[in-house]
Amino acid sequence: MAKYLVSVSYTHEGAKGVRQDGGTKRQHVVREAVEGFGGTLETFYFAMGDKDAFVIVDLPDAIAAAALSVAVAASGGARCSSVPLLSPEDMDKACSKKTAYKAPGV
Repeated sequence: MAKYLVSVSYTHEGAKGVRQDGGTKRQHVVREAVEGFGGTLETFYFAMGDKDAFVIVDLPDAIAAAALSVAVAASGGARCSSVPLLSPEDMDKACSKKTAYKAPGV
């Protein structure tokens, strides 16, 4: 499973829906959606600022992440962006990969 940090910004209509239904219902809906794509919801937090919520999910692959993103966008209630997350062990593996890349001018 791949882990993603999803940042959410509610539209005007989405914010009205959260206000009407409350936070726990939104968390439940998100959990069901993520599980529908074969994933799991790790955590869900509402926030104050330019983002309204931060969610960490485990999804089978980038296609499932894209499907979730499109479903959210199509609802009209929110905009979201997903960032793949790497564990320290994943970063160790990435750092052990060799490449022929060189900086410009070198």
